[in-house]
Amino acid sequence: MNSTTAAADRLLTVAEAAQRLGTWDTGGERFPRRLIAQRRIRFVRVGRLVRIPESAIAEYIQSQTVQPITVTRRMQSVA
Repeated sequence: MNSTTAAADRLLTVAEAAQRLGTWDTGGERFPRRLIAQRRIRFVRVGRLVRIPESAIAEYIQSQTVQPITVTRRMQSVA
């Protein structure tokens, strides 16, 4: 990421991050706060406030995405 992208990156509140992660309805701010406490996601301190860059949410989702395995089966002849 270059400095231009970083400067333009919107900083989200923990509640907004929870909404983007899809955890707001079930756990509120608990999940993103746990990610922050465990240092599993990038975050920014602005005084006492904690903010999460939008790009950090995208990076976290990308890192947690599991790609499907494609299996090719060979046709076996029945003898």
